Amino acid sequence: MLEELDALDSHSPMATEQLITTLSESADPDLALHGLCGMAEALHKNGYDVAAFARTLEMDADFRRRLVFVLGASEALGRHLCVHPRHWYDLADPALTGNRPSLEDVALKLAGAVDAENPVDALRVEYRRLLLRLAARDLAEGLLVDEVAAVLADLAGGALETALHIARNEYFAAHPGAADCRLAIIAMGKCGGRELNYVSDVDVLFVAEPHDGEPEAPALKTATQLAAATMRICSAHTGEGTLWPVDAALRPEGKSGPLVRTLDSHLAYYQRWAKTWEFQALLKARPVAGDAVLGREYAEKVGKLAWSAADRDGFVADVQAMRRRVVDHIPAADVDRQLKLGPGGLRDVEFAVQLLQLVHGRSDESVRSGTTLVALEALTYNGYVGRTDGAVLADAYRFLRSMEHRIQLYRLRRTHQVPDDEEDLRRLGRSLGFTKNPVTDLTAAWKKHALEVRRLHEKLFYRPLLAAVARIPGGEVRLTPEAAKQRLTALGYADPASALRHIEALSEGVSRRSSIQKALLPAMLGWFAESPAPDAGLLAFRTISDALGSTPWYLRQLRDEGASAERLAHLLASGRYAVDLLQRAPEATAMLADERELTPRTQEALVTEMSAAARRQDAPEAAVAAIRAVRRRELFRIAAADLSGLLDVETVGESLTKVSVGTLTTALEVARKAVAKGEPEPTRMSIVAMGRFGGHELGYGSDADVMFVHDPLPGADEKKATDFATQAATELRRMLALPGADPAVAIDADLRPEGRQGPLVRTLASYAQYYARWSAVWEAQALLRADPLCGDADLCQSFRDLIDPLRYPEHGISERDVREIRRIKARVDAERLPRGADPSTHTKLGRGGLADIEWTVQLLQLREAHRVPSLKTTRTLAALRAGVDAGLVDPTEADTLSAAWELASRIRNAIMLVRGRASDSLPQDPRDLAAVAHICGYPPGESGRFSDDYLRTTRRASNTVARLFWDD
Repeated sequence: MLEELDALDSHSPMATEQLITTLSESADPDLALHGLCGMAEALHKNGYDVAAFARTLEMDADFRRRLVFVLGASEALGRHLCVHPRHWYDLADPALTGNRPSLEDVALKLAGAVDAENPVDALRVEYRRLLLRLAARDLAEGLLVDEVAAVLADLAGGALETALHIARNEYFAAHPGAADCRLAIIAMGKCGGRELNYVSDVDVLFVAEPHDGEPEAPALKTATQLAAATMRICSAHTGEGTLWPVDAALRPEGKSGPLVRTLDSHLAYYQRWAKTWEFQALLKARPVAGDAVLGREYAEKVGKLAWSAADRDGFVADVQAMRRRVVDHIPAADVDRQLKLGPGGLRDVEFAVQLLQLVHGRSDESVRSGTTLVALEALTYNGYVGRTDGAVLADAYRFLRSMEHRIQLYRLRRTHQVPDDEEDLRRLGRSLGFTKNPVTDLTAAWKKHALEVRRLHEKLFYRPLLAAVARIPGGEVRLTPEAAKQRLTALGYADPASALRHIEALSEGVSRRSSIQKALLPAMLGWFAESPAPDAGLLAFRTISDALGSTPWYLRQLRDEGASAERLAHLLASGRYAVDLLQRAPEATAMLADERELTPRTQEALVTEMSAAARRQDAPEAAVAAIRAVRRRELFRIAAADLSGLLDVETVGESLTKVSVGTLTTALEVARKAVAKGEPEPTRMSIVAMGRFGGHELGYGSDADVMFVHDPLPGADEKKATDFATQAATELRRMLALPGADPAVAIDADLRPEGRQGPLVRTLASYAQYYARWSAVWEAQALLRADPLCGDADLCQSFRDLIDPLRYPEHGISERDVREIRRIKARVDAERLPRGADPSTHTKLGRGGLADIEWTVQLLQLREAHRVPSLKTTRTLAALRAGVDAGLVDPTEADTLSAAWELASRIRNAIMLVRGRASDSLPQDPRDLAAVAHICGYPPGESGRFSDDYLRTTRRASNTVARLFWDD
């Protein structure tokens, strides 16, 4: 190929030693040589002076470097030079080096296209010529990305001005009698911020006014035609290609709104309807073309509204939602190669800077620049961002933008994705100065900067808050207390003054403890802010830290185990239940260090540990207190695992049931020994779990529904045995309900025969007599949930053998019994719902709630369990699955019921986790509702969708219950 180059002009060979050296320094020597040959051939074919080109290439080192570096980095500009080979003179211009063109100079050069025979094509050619000059300086001189982006924005502004001029000429030539207008083009986005890419959509708004004394409607009609024509002139594909798409979607009402509005119409929309993200977009609004006076007036008046956005209702919620923007819309295969939207990408920096501007710009005009790097520098200078963090972030942003520019420059295509092809990566790396190991070194630098952005993105909001209250040495400019409160408010803290006091208390001093806290707090504050109750999380963190601060392992664990700190932060901000448990025994924090420690314990392990704890105490009350302490720790383990998303609702119910079984089993042993006082015990005892306890479906707020049964030992006096069992059951209930540091265990024995009017404890024979003589169908239904779980194992089995014929009758139940069950259910529906409760949001007794589903399943069991053994279970979902397997329930209907049951159970648990007290209704308080929705897996800000999903799910379940239970 070098020989071909020389052959074009035998008198002026081009393949000199200097050229070969310069080619070797370019991003892609082969691409550069190929482009050079194509360009020289184009000069030759068109009869241009190849000799002059060859002499300049040999003699002018600056020209040679510019040309070769452009050809080696940009295939697209190489094609441009083949079509317009005389543009090489621009690269030989001595004034090019170190000469940044002014905005006026750029606009003037582009404006020359207006008088050309084909002005639209002439605009494209002139734009590409100026782009070529900029790319040559960028690649050969290593310009800062700030300057490149600013000149690109000036080029775009000049092109829009020229396109508008062309549009005016064309429109008024075709419509000489049309009304004239004042039209200004407002650049938005990167163009407005003077930080444009080589290839990017140019975001704009149009504002128009009639001339003085002229009517508005005709002027707006003309303005709309001119705006549409301007967009078309820039965006259309012609023989000279296209400039870039012009996008006006950021205008009021988006694509549904008019393309052009008057200034008053813009202001009216922003005052009344605009959302926070629209004010965020206005931070970069800048007049670039058209009527300059109108453009400045727009910028001034709209700017005042944009900078007052932080005072508007809903600003905090909007900011939180904006901060939580995710990259779900990026294909999973691309997310790690995205420079713009991927983790640690450009958007992270831009978003963080813009949100800090929205928070602090209302009171500090110095941070109002629309340019990201200028705004970041101002935020750093004024103490809103730490000095080191600001510098690191600026370096990372410049590097990522430089990568983006080089990627786009290759084919002049709009892309933000890092290539995965080895050859492309090699060219990209060399264009950025990585010449030794371009692929390896480029990738390492990219990942390093992305990691820095990711690390600083969240902390950027929180680190200066520490400096505002802590005595941190150094020359940092600090946030004022008022600025710190503004930021905390914007991040969702309801009481910023108290939050600052907590931050100060945690980070004050120069001890190792305070140093670790200073390192931890920025991340912790961010994690708290992701929850609906960040103030509560911060307060709880202070309380726990005060309790454990002198413990060597606590802060070390949080510092060294990132997952542990994040898990603790989310747990502390989740609600009162887990926090109350943790505050009673802060050392339980240790189990957060290892996810495996959050696995619920087995039944055998629980009973073994509780029994051992009880045996180490002399007094019965102390023994039960020791059992309750183990119970408290296990409740925290389950709650922590649940809040960490490690357990489904069925597993939570099973785990809580095991804890209750262990508690009652070991506490009953203590109570019996206390009553026996060293004498032989006259009877065997068992506890029958009932209701949700018997169904292994306990929630955090569930009582333990039980029945007590005993069986006198041979030769024992039955009355004495009954007295003993009654005293033991009473003592058990008393000791488990004693006030203490650990949550009490509520035991409810009201489901026993004859309810509260009947004896607390019966013999096995007494139960048999009662059921044989008095039991009604509703008691058989209640026994479907009976599971003897505690106490003497043989007696437990005997009780099962006693009740199985009652709850699983040999031939099912009669139609009369079915009608009786339906009658009772109708009465429950009519009378049991608490006064004032909304039946659509009551998870237990409401439409499609737990009672509806459980009664439906239980009716199925009473009818069919005699012939379908798998229906003989106390668990609701297990029975429902058995009904599907037996062909008794349609799988779709079973899925509907299961979904409603799981959601209602999850909500009841979440309410307890949030409030620390049980409730069956969806919360009315918006903050509690948001917290419950958050625990149920809904992103912040989606409480409305959560409520709608619950109503839809239970409505479907209610329709299914109508068919299966009521035969409707």
